[in-house]
Amino acid sequence: MKALINAEVAIQAAVSAAQNYADIVTDRDPDDGEHVVPGELRRFLARLRLLHGVPFSYLVPDAKLLPIESIRFFYIDRAWTDALVQGALSVGTISSADRTQLEAVYPHIRAEVDEAERTIRQPKGEELLKAGSGTITGFILRSRAVSGWPNLHVRAYSRDVVADDALTTAAESDPSRMKVLRMERLAPAVLLVLFDGVPAVVHIEEPRQGIQFGVRIDPAGPPNQRRVKVRDCNTGDPVPPENGFTSTNSVDVPFRPNAPGVINMAALRARLATKAPNSGGTLEPNEYALQMLRFPFRQVFGDPENQTESKRFYALDEFKAKVALTTWKSTVATSLAKVNP
Repeated sequence: MKALINAEVAIQAAVSAAQNYADIVTDRDPDDGEHVVPGELRRFLARLRLLHGVPFSYLVPDAKLLPIESIRFFYIDRAWTDALVQGALSVGTISSADRTQLEAVYPHIRAEVDEAERTIRQPKGEELLKAGSGTITGFILRSRAVSGWPNLHVRAYSRDVVADDALTTAAESDPSRMKVLRMERLAPAVLLVLFDGVPAVVHIEEPRQGIQFGVRIDPAGPPNQRRVKVRDCNTGDPVPPENGFTSTNSVDVPFRPNAPGVINMAALRARLATKAPNSGGTLEPNEYALQMLRFPFRQVFGDPENQTESKRFYALDEFKAKVALTTWKSTVATSLAKVNP
C-alpha cells in the first residue's frame, strides 16, 4: 500500500501547528488579562530575569570585587538573562516536537516576560506599569549603612532635576524618577538594587522614620574622638561655620572612665550648655534632645565631571517649621484637654 504522507510532510504539519499554537492557547487571568504564558510561570521567569534565585557567587565571583564600604554599579546583559530563561524553559522540552513548539511560542513568551518584569515589585499605592522593558542597571552596596538602616531610601533619576540636598516626596511613578525593579538585602550588609533604565543620578538616604540621636566623627581629629555640633536653642539652627568642626560650633564628647564607648551624658550636657546660644547656662531635656538630634544623611552619585557638585555627602541638617509655634501650642493644649478633661 502506498503511503499518503512521509516524514517531511509530518514535520511540516507539526511546525505549522506549532506556529499557530500561540494564537489558540491563552491563559485568562482576572488580574492580568489574557496571555500565552500562565501567570505563575510568567512571574517566575520575570523574577529569574531580575536575578532571583541566581547564586550570589555568580554575581560577585570574588569577595575582593566587593570590599567593605564599597558600591559597584553595573548593567545587566539582556543576552545573558534571555539565555537564562531559555535554559529554564528547555527543561520541559523532551522531543523535537516540544522544541519546535517552544521555538514558535518563544517570541510571545519574551514579550510577556518583558512586561511582567515591571510588575514584580509594586510599591503600595503606585500605578501598575506595563510598558516594554529596556536596559536594566543597578548596583551592589556593601556597607554598615545597609545593616544599620535596613530601610534605606534609594531614588534614581534619568536627569539631574532634583537638587542634591532638596527634600522630595515624589512617588516612584513620577516621571522624574526611575522605577526600582528590585531592592533586596542579599546579606545583612549587602544591598542589591535594579533600575528600569540608566540613571544619571542616584540618591541613597537614611530612612526618615523615627528620631535619631548621635555624635559625629571629626575627620581631622583623633580616631577615637567624637564631637557634637551645637545648635541655637531657640531656632535649632546650627552654629556657623556649617562645614567642619571648630571650637565654637562643636564640643568634644566625654566618655565615662574605664567604660569605652559609654558617653558621660551629664558632662556632655554641661559642655553643650556653655556653647549653645540662648541656653541660659543650662539645658532643659527638650533642648538637650535638640542638640543631640541627627538628621538622615544622603549620599549622591552622579556625574563626576559636574564641577558644581563639589559636595557629595549631605547631612540635610535643617529644621523647617511648617506650623506656627502658637498654633502648635494651641493644638497640643486642645489634645491634652481631651485626654485629661
